[in-house]
Amino acid sequence: MARKSNALTAREVTAIKVPGRYADGAGLYLQVSPKVKSDSVTKSWLFRFTFNGKPKQMGLGSLNTVSLAEARGTALECRKLVQAGIDPITKRQEARAAKKTAALLPETFKDFAEEYIRLNGDGWKNDKHRAQWGNTLSQYVYPVFGGLHVNDVTKAHVLQVLEPIWTEKTETARRIRGRIETVLDMSIAADVRTGDNPARLSVLKFLLPNQAKARKVKHHPALPYAEVGAFVQKLRQRNELSAKVLEFLILTAGRTGEVIEAKWAEIDRDNALWIVPDERMKAGREHRVPLTHAALTIIDAMPVIDGNPYLFPGHRKQRPLSNMAMLQLMRRMGFGEYTAHGFRSTFRQWAAEQSLFPREVAEAALAHGNPDKVEAAYQRGDFFEKRRKLMEAWSAYCGAVPKSGGNVAPIRKRAG
Repeated sequence: MARKSNALTAREVTAIKVPGRYADGAGLYLQVSPKVKSDSVTKSWLFRFTFNGKPKQMGLGSLNTVSLAEARGTALECRKLVQAGIDPITKRQEARAAKKTAALLPETFKDFAEEYIRLNGDGWKNDKHRAQWGNTLSQYVYPVFGGLHVNDVTKAHVLQVLEPIWTEKTETARRIRGRIETVLDMSIAADVRTGDNPARLSVLKFLLPNQAKARKVKHHPALPYAEVGAFVQKLRQRNELSAKVLEFLILTAGRTGEVIEAKWAEIDRDNALWIVPDERMKAGREHRVPLTHAALTIIDAMPVIDGNPYLFPGHRKQRPLSNMAMLQLMRRMGFGEYTAHGFRSTFRQWAAEQSLFPREVAEAALAHGNPDKVEAAYQRGDFFEKRRKLMEAWSAYCGAVPKSGGNVAPIRKRAG
């Protein structure tokens, strides 16, 4: 007849010297084994059970470290697992594996941030974006809580980072908040951080001032469109490569980075087309740019340099023209208060006030996304043929020699 549970006593467990297996009941056994080349014995606990019809046994530890009461408690937990259809041996193996994995995971916020950058950096569209991630966190976040365990980061810490820059450096602050949220989300997914993410905007928006009301957006200074014809005429009188690049930027309404990093492989001369790949576009979508006769004339004048894939080559080997070249040119010409990027605004204002082209065509020419998500879901085209006509009209306007009087204002005198 089977012995009842808790059959052993602490005194018996200590006194037993004969090797064998002694039942305490309910699957718990004291296993006494002889030591090799010794008259003494070792004692350990064993839990025996049946799982899926198969007899199994699980060691619970030595008597030296696990008392009778502790062994009974562990055996009880094992029986509950078996009743729930869980193999306690498998459960213990999984727990040990998880503990081993956790030991390899980063724990501080800085560790997680660096791991996130390492894992995702190769997928980012350019090195500048990768550098910005590391630089903003190093400058603003790490000094406050970079060395803290991710579980210890609170709303107070996040606010300490954001409050000084929230209304003064609005775009930087928004990006930093998003990066903090992403890193903490990663730590939550890795089961290292528990609880909510204190960097979520849904929480912080009640604790930070409204950025739109606190600080107006500072736009890039733009040359008035009435002066662009005279400006282009001045560009065409100069021999610098930067003058050709700036004219190309004006004619295509492109962004500085997109233009200076343009490659020969992106130019379809036969179809008068420039295809900017998605990885170089701000919106992450490929952008087709119709090339006017004036833009093609600039391209045809560019030298093809062996080993340099760029349409506008720089002084450094296999590198494009510096992103500061156009700004420096404008300063030399006496237009230092404007920016190259501002010509996109010049184009947009001209299209709105001096042309009959629909708004969505001008926005597509600038590669702007449609803020109306419902409308965007139905309107998936890029108005390419209409944009070609728009850019031809813009090119003609830029190439026209301005006349005094009428509706066109004469350009102010500038340094040559």
